[in-house]
Amino acid sequence: MRILNLLLMTTAILLMVHMSSNLAAKEYLVDTPQAYQDIADQLKPGDIVKLKNGVWQDFEILLQAKGTEKSVITLTAETKGKVILSGKSNLRLAGEYLEVSGLVFKNGYTPSSAVIEFRRNKDELAYHSRVTEVVIDNYNNPDKQESDYWIALYGRHNRIDHNHIVGKRNKGVTVAVRLNSENSQQNYHRIDHNYFGYRPTFGSNGGETLRIGTSHYSLTDSHTLVENNYFEHTNGEVEIISIKSGKNILRNNVFFEARGTLTMRHGNGNLIEDNVFIGNNVPHTGGIRVINRDQIIRNNYLEGLTGYRFGSGFTVMNGVPNSPINRYHQVDNATIEHNTFINVKHIHLAAGSDKERSAAPINSVFRNNLIVNEQGSHPFSIFDDISGIAFSGNVSNQSVPEAIKSGFSIKDVELRKPDLDILYSTPDPVTAGAKRTAPVLNKAQTGVNWYPKTLAETPFNTGAEHMVQANVKTLLSTIEKAKSGDILVLDAGTFIVPKLISLDKTLTIKAKQTGTVTLAFERTALFEITDGGNLMLEGLTLSGQYSPDAAGNSVIRTQKWGMLNNYRFVMQNCIVEQLDVNHSFHFFSTGKGAFADSIELSGNTFRDVTGDILQLNSEIEDLGIYNAEYVTLADNTFSRVQGAIVKLYRGGTDESTFGPHFSMTNNTLDGTGKGKRNKQAASIYLHGVQVTDISNNSFSDSAPIVLEHTVGEPNSSITNNVFKATSAPVIKELRVNGPHTAIVENNTIETGDKR
Repeated sequence: MRILNLLLMTTAILLMVHMSSNLAAKEYLVDTPQAYQDIADQLKPGDIVKLKNGVWQDFEILLQAKGTEKSVITLTAETKGKVILSGKSNLRLAGEYLEVSGLVFKNGYTPSSAVIEFRRNKDELAYHSRVTEVVIDNYNNPDKQESDYWIALYGRHNRIDHNHIVGKRNKGVTVAVRLNSENSQQNYHRIDHNYFGYRPTFGSNGGETLRIGTSHYSLTDSHTLVENNYFEHTNGEVEIISIKSGKNILRNNVFFEARGTLTMRHGNGNLIEDNVFIGNNVPHTGGIRVINRDQIIRNNYLEGLTGYRFGSGFTVMNGVPNSPINRYHQVDNATIEHNTFINVKHIHLAAGSDKERSAAPINSVFRNNLIVNEQGSHPFSIFDDISGIAFSGNVSNQSVPEAIKSGFSIKDVELRKPDLDILYSTPDPVTAGAKRTAPVLNKAQTGVNWYPKTLAETPFNTGAEHMVQANVKTLLSTIEKAKSGDILVLDAGTFIVPKLISLDKTLTIKAKQTGTVTLAFERTALFEITDGGNLMLEGLTLSGQYSPDAAGNSVIRTQKWGMLNNYRFVMQNCIVEQLDVNHSFHFFSTGKGAFADSIELSGNTFRDVTGDILQLNSEIEDLGIYNAEYVTLADNTFSRVQGAIVKLYRGGTDESTFGPHFSMTNNTLDGTGKGKRNKQAASIYLHGVQVTDISNNSFSDSAPIVLEHTVGEPNSSITNNVFKATSAPVIKELRVNGPHTAIVENNTIETGDKR
């Protein structure tokens, strides 16, 4: 009885202490940055600070205090989602048991190295702290090449969860786990239930969505847990997640139509399990890339992935013998088991094999995996010796290469989709592949429920239609008032535009009847695409007749410098003429730093042009940066063009991007590329382009195609073209010894010879 009484008294005392501490806690509602500063250094365990609803401009928040496990110090919004941090604002946490929630960062950018940082400085870090239900929406430095993080994790035992993170456009990792001090290693951070939305193609290295560690600290263990996150259209570069440390767990995450891969770039002993990759056959959607030692990849589901090489559906890399810490360590003791691959186009084994990367995988297993391809062929490519991978218990519905045949059963596999939203084999006796007992993570379970997960960009022709009379004043007024996605339909007539039309919205401008509308202009350009701008032209005649008598005019240009947003340009069934009032009159010119997701020209006629048609070569510093991801020319006619039809340039040795991609089919070129100012002496000049298809075109009295291979494994094809009074294509390998790797066949060269 005495012991029982003592226990009851102790419990009562502890309860009283806890109640007294809660009674001592305060709640503050602050309405200005100064009001926050006045109480910031007084915060005690259990205190709650609420920021008053409204827009807080240029507010750099430091939350530095010490809470306890049971009495966390909280910074939040008066109403979640109603506190907007804009301008040059950021947040730093330092101390213990801190929690921040309900804030929105938009319409600005961080003045420091991170929007949210779990430290005050290199010595004062955060521990056992949490950022939850925070939104970071297009909060980008206006200088696209200025690098920053959106969230930088330091310290130990911190958590970021249920955040909405979308639209990072400038250089730098979206979320970075930093291991650059002893107190940030073996950190046991948790990253869960976040919505990672659209990250546009960056066009060079530096576009990862999540990175855990760096190569310098990659032999250090991080113990970071990444689970139940949704990655949608995170397209920044080839590595969506870059693991550069050891002993991390990544599980139950969904990658939806995301270009790139989950990459174990450095570090050992990572566990990748129960993740879902849905590509829906979107170009360059990838899965998992394996490098280093002791990696476990199990029970993952991968469907409809189209990526290849380092961005394939599944890649096991070759390593560098005695590799330096920042290169490629040999794959050793990898366990790859019970994964499902449905309509995955490419599984690459011993990928990257070359004179440097000559260390093939060893001591590894590939077992009990299910591979189903409905396209009628297997997905495997083998680039080196794979005897160091033991294959067993795998099932495929297609025959597989002889080198791995003993590890596979070839079976007809029927697929069904029960309530779990992914495909399973039937009948049930097929035991290979991933086993799931719970539904796939739903997007609605991630991020916040009070901020919309909207489309990343406005498609063309989705808004209102405006009829425009043949009057310049009416045209300019309608453009100014139009909303993104709108269509302007022009009556027959000639519009002589007296000023530059600057576009920061998605617009379609078309003729009511093709061939009856002429747009001419009196400035050095007709259209300038600026941040947020996308342009589609249809059925118009574009004339340079009234342009200034000066060199370097253009019909369309992008913002000359500092463009942050990617753009799209489409032109169909138009006539472009009289770009000859002076020399170097170009049709389309890119500014420095501008990046096109796509440029499409189809069914157009170009004649009498003293410059280039598409100038996409402003990035000449050879840093892996380029100006356009997809350039497509189909069914166009080019006559008397003194410059090149396209100049597309990607320099440097970086391998973290997919493009550029160039497609040119069914075009006619007559008298193109022979102007004395065309320094490349080419009708088509492609440098460092990764994917090229030039087919079924007719070249007459024109300069040759010049194709320069630089880095990676470019996929180039020049086929079924006719070259009359035009030299054969010139193909150069600038970084690899030996013959060129392009496919050049079935072309007719002047005399009727086929090459």
